[in-house]
Amino acid sequence: DPSFGALLTTKEEVQKEIVDKHNDLRRTVSPPASNMLKMEWDSKAATNAQNWADKCLLRHSRSEDRVVGTRHCGENLFMSSRPISWSHAIQGWYDEVRHFTYGVGKNHPNAVVGHYTQVVWYSSYRVGCGIAYCPNQKSLKYYQVCQYCPPGNFVGKERTPYLEGKPCASCPNHCDNGLCTNSCEYDDVYSNCKDLAKKIGCKRTLTKNSCKAACQCPDKIY
Repeated sequence: DPSFGALLTTKEEVQKEIVDKHNDLRRTVSPPASNMLKMEWDSKAATNAQNWADKCLLRHSRSEDRVVGTRHCGENLFMSSRPISWSHAIQGWYDEVRHFTYGVGKNHPNAVVGHYTQVVWYSSYRVGCGIAYCPNQKSLKYYQVCQYCPPGNFVGKERTPYLEGKPCASCPNHCDNGLCTNSCEYDDVYSNCKDLAKKIGCKRTLTKNSCKAACQCPDKIY
């Protein structure tokens, strides 16, 4: 087993392992993804994740505890009785794929698949993680938290965490080994922003303020 100290996410090599593991998994999804963004490390998300891990409350944080800039972020939790490498924890989340069918969703009603879908959510391109030792817990004393910005698992979209297709088909000029690099730093407030921007343009207050991705990232993935 790795030592607890070797898993601290202030270490650059640990950050790299976490990002690389996510990107390796995102590259190799089945069916393949045409719009999968390449992940990068987010130090603010990591601070939020560490702050939450340190509380040793083995449940999800509140939405307001995972804000980076104007963005809310998603969250995956991993608990174990001994220190587990980050690659193993992330693989553990991904392995929920065996209960998941692309386009269908869960294979049975009680299946847990949300950790998998967050790991491979196409638009979640920033990740930050933290780990804590929680001696007061009876058995699960090690607590790993990753936060993902922007968040995945949008209601109504959970069956398709990415767009199926040839890798990078959605970003032909912004491709790094099967992953797209043309991320957008803005978000849309409404799911129909693309249509709104087409219909009424981006000069109107509504679209200018609430459809920033549609208006400012027409050729980017969000």
